[in-house]
Amino acid sequence: MRSPLLELLNERKLLVLDGAMATELEKAGVDTANELWSATALLDAPQKITAVHQEYFKAGADIAITNTYQATKQAFMKQGISADESSALIKQAVFCAQEAREKASGNKKLLLAGSIGPYGAFLANGSEYTGDYHLSIKAFQDFHYPRMQALFEAGADLFAIETQPNFVELEAITELLERKFSKMTAWVALSIKDNKKLCDGTPLKKVVKYLDQFESISAIGVNCTAMENITPALNEIHSLTTKPLIVYPNNGDIYDPISKKWQVNDKAQKFSDLVPTWVKSGAKIIGGCCRTTPDDIREIVDAVKLQ
Repeated sequence: MRSPLLELLNERKLLVLDGAMATELEKAGVDTANELWSATALLDAPQKITAVHQEYFKAGADIAITNTYQATKQAFMKQGISADESSALIKQAVFCAQEAREKASGNKKLLLAGSIGPYGAFLANGSEYTGDYHLSIKAFQDFHYPRMQALFEAGADLFAIETQPNFVELEAITELLERKFSKMTAWVALSIKDNKKLCDGTPLKKVVKYLDQFESISAIGVNCTAMENITPALNEIHSLTTKPLIVYPNNGDIYDPISKKWQVNDKAQKFSDLVPTWVKSGAKIIGGCCRTTPDDIREIVDAVKLQ
């Protein structure tokens, strides 16, 4: 099975992801304080999404993650948007990233990963950080399939199955990937309670052992967590798999999932200080999640160059 991610990793040894989308859209005047979050921009400001992707490519990112973390058919239909229009909006997110890639200077190969956020993101109640929700395997697959199909049809290079806190949901998505998207590969980034457990309490040993058996899963890691959680998580996961490890934490600010507000943390550690440790602990793909900016990605790029 061809894996665009592994091909690029073989060529460059270390890869850099982009950073936060919502943070930059908010700076550009997009109101993300609603259930659609950053996906709101797909409705009336797609050009601002393209501009954010461009800035991350300019900063040196090798991979762009589409603005579809919270973009699902069900979320759009809840806002009175039809199923067909919802699919078109998800595809638009891929087209925005493609346009940014086309405008990127130089002949550097760049990848586009289609974001598959968890069901908890649709609930918009912070449960992507607890995994405290329950559906059947089929119900999870019915939820995720339309978005995956739209991302595939629009030309995403791979899937980014990210911020996953619920093991049953992860099984459902992986099975869907295997059965319905045999030509696609993905990375999986987990939402963790600590360096031993997924947010729903499932031992990481069980989760990684499960994911490790699938060739379609190109990389495993964690995202959307505090910086200080990365090294312990890497050490745990590195001992359980030979697949490349991927990490993209938040910038160190503190988030309240109920009020949906951030508190600036002036004492947060710097990416430049932490990246060398993460690489020594096995990280091959490094980027940023919530609150990170093009400047943070530039800092990661500079740190990676020294490794």
